Amino acid sequence: MQYRHFGKIDFKPSLLGFGTMRLPILNGDNKQINEPEAIRMIRHAIDQGVNYVDTAHGYHGGQSEIVTGKALKDGYREKVMLATKNPTYLVKSADHWDELLDEQLNKLQVDHIDFYLQHTLDKDLWKVVKDNKLWERAEAAKKAGKIKYYGFSFHDDFEVFEEILNSYDWDFCQIQLNYLDTEHQAGLKGLEAAAAKGLGVIIMEPLQGGRLANLPEDIRTMLDKAPVQRTPVEWALRFLADRPEVSTVLSGMSLMEHVTDNLRICSMEDMKIGCMTSEEKQLLQDVSDYWHSRINIGCTACRYCMPCPSGVDIPGVFAAWNLHASATPGSMQKARRLYKELIEKNADASYCVECGACEIACPQHLSIIADLKRARAALE
Repeated sequence: MQYRHFGKIDFKPSLLGFGTMRLPILNGDNKQINEPEAIRMIRHAIDQGVNYVDTAHGYHGGQSEIVTGKALKDGYREKVMLATKNPTYLVKSADHWDELLDEQLNKLQVDHIDFYLQHTLDKDLWKVVKDNKLWERAEAAKKAGKIKYYGFSFHDDFEVFEEILNSYDWDFCQIQLNYLDTEHQAGLKGLEAAAAKGLGVIIMEPLQGGRLANLPEDIRTMLDKAPVQRTPVEWALRFLADRPEVSTVLSGMSLMEHVTDNLRICSMEDMKIGCMTSEEKQLLQDVSDYWHSRINIGCTACRYCMPCPSGVDIPGVFAAWNLHASATPGSMQKARRLYKELIEKNADASYCVECGACEIACPQHLSIIADLKRARAALE
């Protein structure tokens, strides 16, 4: 396993971190985690050198922290730095922040959390933090030994990121970044700005919700023209390993084969800063430019919008819509077949009542209601 740096914190994180937002589930129910398999996967990753495990209050409908805590029993807690996130979107008061932290400590069955984040900050949630001066609660929690380091995860525009970054002496931050999202949200500018202030930077969505692991045939053909042959996952992870500002890369792994493949890649001797040539960087830029010219919406299938109160499978609709736009042989027909399956399940876009719950929850700030209408028009 390759190890990195963590800004001003004296810690050498593994290049690969284990994100627990996409653990294996049963019966298609995101709240029903396959506990034995999830625990086996997490422990296998730790046995192979992963030393950063990330969860959150809301993952898997509140079940992720519980299962993560079970996985870290039997001596595994001492082998890792544990990260979880305060659900900023639920905070009612400064006192409530303390109650949520205590709840999370109990669910995880630990006496302290190493890296504690204000979750999914954007312009509106940053106001919650400021109005309640939540950093004061974090400082008190540090003194009490309940948390070691305080940071934030982010989903908004760079200007909002810059304000948050410069408003408090944070220990670290977590941003979305991959070779498609270099100018989206915090982007590369945010990565560089955070590192310049001495923050460790954790990367989420390195595969954009798995999209960069399962490339359309025409994009895969572009990468296959490179002198060195690599899998799509390796290209995506290598793009991040190349950057000196990156501390660790979180991968949300749903299968043991995801774990073993990511471990294999992140243990390669050359997966280090400066591991990409200028020609390889240009290739990924060309891929990104082409990709953005042929997709409808940047949904990462994080499922924060789910369950929809009206039963719409929002990520499923958008996956079909993006496939429809790809213009590869047979893509339109396949997209319409996928959408027909949603119709048969009463989960298609026609059931949207425009309540807006999805748009409030979406960390990408997508115009979901309007785009569901557009998707329906194209796919029906």
